[in-house]
Amino acid sequence: MPKTSAPKHAHEPLPSQQHTYPGRAALSEAVLHKRREWVFLVLAGLFLGSLTMLNILGITRFIKLFEIDFDGNPDTAAVVFAVAVGVLPYPITFLCTDFISELFGRARANRVVIVGFLLNLWVVGILWLGGALPGFEALDPATGAIATDAAGRLPVFFEVRALAFGAVTASMVAYMVAQLIDVQVFHFWKRLTRGKHLWLRNNGSTLVSQLVDTVAVILITHFYASALPIDTDRGLWAQLGVFIATGYVFKILAALIDTLPFYYGSGVLARYLRIPPPTAIPHPPATAAVEAGVG
Repeated sequence: MPKTSAPKHAHEPLPSQQHTYPGRAALSEAVLHKRREWVFLVLAGLFLGSLTMLNILGITRFIKLFEIDFDGNPDTAAVVFAVAVGVLPYPITFLCTDFISELFGRARANRVVIVGFLLNLWVVGILWLGGALPGFEALDPATGAIATDAAGRLPVFFEVRALAFGAVTASMVAYMVAQLIDVQVFHFWKRLTRGKHLWLRNNGSTLVSQLVDTVAVILITHFYASALPIDTDRGLWAQLGVFIATGYVFKILAALIDTLPFYYGSGVLARYLRIPPPTAIPHPPATAAVEAGVG
């Protein structure tokens, strides 16, 4: 009789390679595996949860940060600096991918980015299905479409759905480009500096990718979703430029602020996971072993 082989994963080795830190005992393979998988799951979960919240909240509301009246004329409109509410959780997504890149390597970071893209498609699918299935909304007898209220607005779900479609379309394009650029630039700076200057690869990667993301989101949000609070009495491109500049400055500040938790957190997590410190250049890299699941 032919022998029945055990599932391939049954004999896959647990992680064994670990960096030695003074005063810290070596971990068993089971404990090492558990720590590395839990940290990865928490970072990936925080990333994907923030991304989902961003897509649902998206451009449902714009937050006015401040306004400036450059000419002092009360008859002319002041320049308003505002960001979409969906931008608020966005910086944490870049912090998470930087942590994953640093601790687990480029391959895992890229996989999380791709899962995030698929999550965008899932969100769109649920929103579409929720609107396509029959409900209890009143219908316009003349057109058969869902009736609007006295203010000309659709029921809340359909308002959120329309805005979310616009936000997701904008973010799907910008997100894939920006996040992949973030991962690639992060590792470019890591190679260029030979593992030194952690602050440079953290900020350098995020600032480049955030610029790409901000420009793409603002342009797509306006020209596709028509959801920006544009003043028709003023020049369009000047207003779009203000939205881009405001969103980008907000993200720059967030990126600079997250340098401290990234710098401190990378060292703490490296010791906890028993991988070399961020400034070390392991040979072979510990993160490569982590990517393979055996490090």
